[in-house]
Amino acid sequence: MGESITEATISRCVKSQGEAVEKDEIILEISTDKVDSEIPAPESGVLAEVLFSEGDVVPVKEKIAIIDTDGSGAAASAPAKEAAPTKEPEPAATANVNGAGANDDTPVVQQASAPQTQANNTDYAGERYYSPLVKSLAQKHGVALSELDNVAGSGTGNRLTKNDFLEYLEGRSGGTATQSTAPQAAAPQPSAPAPSRPAPSPAAKSKPSNDIPSTDWDESGRKVIPMDNMRQLIAEHMVRSKATSPHVYSIQEVDVTRISKYRARHKNDFKAHEGFGLSYTPFFLEAAVKALQRFPYVNSSVEGNKIILKKHVNLGCAVALGEEGKGLIVPVIKRAEERNFVGIARGLYDLAVRARDKKLMPDEVMDGTFTVTNPGVFGTMIGNPIINQPQVAILCTGAIKKRPVVVDDMIAIRDICYLTLSYDHRIIDGALGGQFLKFIREYLEEWDMDRPLY
Repeated sequence: MGESITEATISRCVKSQGEAVEKDEIILEISTDKVDSEIPAPESGVLAEVLFSEGDVVPVKEKIAIIDTDGSGAAASAPAKEAAPTKEPEPAATANVNGAGANDDTPVVQQASAPQTQANNTDYAGERYYSPLVKSLAQKHGVALSELDNVAGSGTGNRLTKNDFLEYLEGRSGGTATQSTAPQAAAPQPSAPAPSRPAPSPAAKSKPSNDIPSTDWDESGRKVIPMDNMRQLIAEHMVRSKATSPHVYSIQEVDVTRISKYRARHKNDFKAHEGFGLSYTPFFLEAAVKALQRFPYVNSSVEGNKIILKKHVNLGCAVALGEEGKGLIVPVIKRAEERNFVGIARGLYDLAVRARDKKLMPDEVMDGTFTVTNPGVFGTMIGNPIINQPQVAILCTGAIKKRPVVVDDMIAIRDICYLTLSYDHRIIDGALGGQFLKFIREYLEEWDMDRPLY
């Protein structure tokens, strides 16, 4: 889990003792003070022994469970593979990315890919990730992965699980699934098959539901929900930030018409080349990187009475985890000043997807020097974000809207958004904050329309 991580909390047990597991199937989720992660089974077999329970704090490298690989359930009778909260294989560092919370009406697709072309990544088909288990089942039953693109998944990030596939297969065949539908080592299926999930229509995806969720209220009309580990850490971190840094906020209106036109001109080629959509977020991130290089005091931290300037721009981007009350996480693009525009877009998309899929490494959410947050994707016009300690500033991007503005003494329709800079008044004054925002505004408003994308 990284050199700085010494223990992890078992936040959820997906599989129980005695259940069959498939290789690469998620068996539990763990939570650290940096990131939540899903832990897959290292081998197929039976979960013969579970040594810890949900909520237990376990040291790194401690054995937490035993998988009996011959499927008999007797751990002593066969070779066993130990599952422990240790580091997963590193994903490709330059995998494809898209902006999390981009000001774009195209939803973020749950996908990441290696530096090679998408066709070379066998875990992906089209724009969706498929686990090795689902892929093997699809191959066994002659189902093309493209056929599954519109099947709703119950896993993290709309991921298709084994049960989702079996339900789809049953509905597809129009009858009862055959005995060969599930592998021999699979857990017993319910006697009454659950109805297949119809794929949501495009309209249903884009239009928010007005349904009021049902809630089990107590007699006093309340429902008590314990904070999970991530929510507790967010609360502690935000309160500490307010107590540490005297927050000041500066806002500037930005005409992003040029980047809107540039994006419209290149988005089809970008999607064909990269495999994911071109959002607005990489434009803001590149502008922020250039501004941080021009104004290094904004890319710094405070230690006592000392200001620590940072040579490299480690750019954090807040990613909402999607579920109500679940919170957010801030993965970091390390040395962002060494990446070009497309490299920033790839890095962001990769981190955003793996953040929602709980595949980030702890080191990927550490050592940020500046953060960008984008509530504009939810229609927010202006936000006043809290500084992500120990950083000294955070940039907030609002929604991009067409507005009538005065240009050369004439009224014109332009794409407008508001940028807010929250900064630590201990070392950043209003003049520096204003100059920093002005640099970003001019960088975006004067975007070179003839600039090649590649």
